[in-house]
Amino acid sequence: MGKKVKDYYDIEYGYFLAKKIKSVYSEFNDNQFISLIRPTIEQLEFNDRQELLANALKASIPLNYSETIGIFKKILGPELNGSLGMFTEGYWLWPIGKFVELFGGENFEVSTSFSKELTKRFTSEFCMRTIINQFPEQSMNLLLKWSQDSNQRVRRLASECIRIRLPWSKKLYVALEYFDIYYELLTCLKDDTDKTIQKSVANNLNDLYKEDQEKFEFIVSSWQNENITKECQWIIKHASRTKNKKHSCV
Repeated sequence: MGKKVKDYYDIEYGYFLAKKIKSVYSEFNDNQFISLIRPTIEQLEFNDRQELLANALKASIPLNYSETIGIFKKILGPELNGSLGMFTEGYWLWPIGKFVELFGGENFEVSTSFSKELTKRFTSEFCMRTIINQFPEQSMNLLLKWSQDSNQRVRRLASECIRIRLPWSKKLYVALEYFDIYYELLTCLKDDTDKTIQKSVANNLNDLYKEDQEKFEFIVSSWQNENITKECQWIIKHASRTKNKKHSCV
């Protein structure tokens, strides 16, 4: 039986993370950090482990939020190449993302800037959703810019973090509330050659269909013309799976 995802975040992982932080910030209270996670971490489920680690980091770093993010920036390491490796190589950054998710919602500039860097090594859709909830219009305008970024991981994030039904997350309705920006953002990505971005856009539209079929049809019909690319065709086909399943059952 393979190792469960939650079991990568055990006490040994705690020592690993503490060593990384201590190497760039000598005031980090690594002993306190370990003492806070040791009693329970290996009895907890996945999300509870992430929250325990994030809260222990907050308690063990005697800095404000912005200063703490400055410390985290120093341990991020090099950007990942291509579109793979966010979990196989970047898994150790999950509690850092959880820290932003829990404590960064009020600090738009610091949190979005860090999320953009984090997604180049891991992924940032969960911390971005916290920020979107606090600053919806400002976030959507920023994400529209990110949808045209040269980095494919940033472009993917622009789509993924605004999915209505993102797994492991509460529903988010900015797609409906700021539909004009949402439509423009997805249109910027409809011909992207990166498969992870294509999947994200398709999943976005599939989520949209479940909430508002008229808006789904508006987007799809606007993309279907004589100049449609094979990338856009694939997105529409994959995005229509719930629609097609529904019709096949009639």
